[in-house]
Amino acid sequence: MTRTVQSPTDHVVVVGAGLAGLATALHLLGAGRRVTVVERDPTPGGRAGRLDLPGKGQHADRGFHLDTGPTVITMPELIEEALAAVGEKLGDRLELVDLHPAYHARFADGSAIDVHTDPGAMEQEIRDKVSAADAEGYRRLRAWLTQLYQVQMATFIDANFDSPLDVLSPDLARLGTLGGFGRLGPKIGKFLGDERLKRIFSFQALYAGVPPAKALAAYAVIAYMDTIAGVSFPKGGVRALPQALADAAADAGAEFRYGTTVTGLERSGGRVRALRTVPTDDPTADGDRIVADAVVLSVDLPAAHALLGRAPKRAVPLRWSPSAFVWHAGVPAGTGLGHHTISFGDAWAGTFDEILHRGRLMSDPSLLITHPTATDPSLAPDGHELVSVLAPCPNTEVAPLDWERVGPRYRDELRGVLAGRGFSLGEPVVQHTITPADWSAQGLAAGTPFSAAHTFAQTGPFRSGNLVRGEGNVVLAGCGTTPGVGVPTVLVSGKLAAQRITG
Repeated sequence: MTRTVQSPTDHVVVVGAGLAGLATALHLLGAGRRVTVVERDPTPGGRAGRLDLPGKGQHADRGFHLDTGPTVITMPELIEEALAAVGEKLGDRLELVDLHPAYHARFADGSAIDVHTDPGAMEQEIRDKVSAADAEGYRRLRAWLTQLYQVQMATFIDANFDSPLDVLSPDLARLGTLGGFGRLGPKIGKFLGDERLKRIFSFQALYAGVPPAKALAAYAVIAYMDTIAGVSFPKGGVRALPQALADAAADAGAEFRYGTTVTGLERSGGRVRALRTVPTDDPTADGDRIVADAVVLSVDLPAAHALLGRAPKRAVPLRWSPSAFVWHAGVPAGTGLGHHTISFGDAWAGTFDEILHRGRLMSDPSLLITHPTATDPSLAPDGHELVSVLAPCPNTEVAPLDWERVGPRYRDELRGVLAGRGFSLGEPVVQHTITPADWSAQGLAAGTPFSAAHTFAQTGPFRSGNLVRGEGNVVLAGCGTTPGVGVPTVLVSGKLAAQRITG
């Protein structure tokens, strides 16, 4: 039987109003708990952040509305599940637009492949752009990815672990039979011969912190979420998702304390009895004290460990994922871009070595270009568009670069790379960059928004657990704990954290 927090658990304080914390709050409310959510920022979202930049000239009254975190939504049924806990429906809170195609992929040789989630459309795209043999391979790959997801979801993703022995089940054997413990890159290569297609169905492993050639094949489940389950975008931007969850939680009775930072925990009898807080914008002001029966820390792992006063002992130190350099720009209309474009450089294996081990910026970068105004023009003033360019880069542990100096130069370098690849973005009206140093300033370990890497030793039952040993009523939630990184998984993380409290 899975371990849970012992009574009383009537009043639960959730620290952090990111997606995991909000999902936790909704599931707790649905189970009859009283919930207080404490958030240091003035708005909900956490890593799913927001930034508003003013317009210029005649459009000064209408600005640019940026998402600084995730750029799309996958597996909306997990959002539906969280809202259903308090009797809400997704369609009443959020308008999602399905993206067709999910991605445009462009390559160094000038070729392009659209990535469709519809099986017929994707098969025809491959038949037309690549070969009949790879179209057949795609059909088999799609079936394998679907089986992989079905085997993993209930047993390995949507499940609490108290011990590595908890994964011993028939599904573990099925995962082995499916080749889930092999390497991702070679496994994809058994279905597809074209190198471009191999990249399309394996690049997602980088966001789990592992190069495709070394990632477990089980992580192809991320490709399932992106290329099969479907991709959507909320009207109003991804920021609309945490706002919708927070509004639903508030309407269900949750108390939100925004602009409030938790500075300490008061303990007695092996339990946390209260949390000490101060206003985020005035940490020297008189603080407050919130009495709690149970606490959920939905913050980055080092921040949780700092509040707890200790970190769990590990045989091997945590390894952090690579980071990201992001350039946001408001530009004149006419880019001709779809919502998502992946611009692959010619280099591949060497790129991963540069950012993961050598601590260098990509010499031949592969870039994710997001154009949210292709789906929701209201995010920019009339006659303008929003474009964001994400370049994977070393985290601050691998390469403590002077980003104040390097950042502007790298931004200009990436603009030159894009121009050389035929992307006409025009002169920015406004622009904003986010570097690993900025992620660090937000309190994210190693300056990465992608948290702990999904190596074998940091996956499933080996990932940092969500029930804190030695603390009778403290639970963790978020991408650093189980099940891991990504919008779908942090929503699951919130549900799992709530189950540790409600049983």
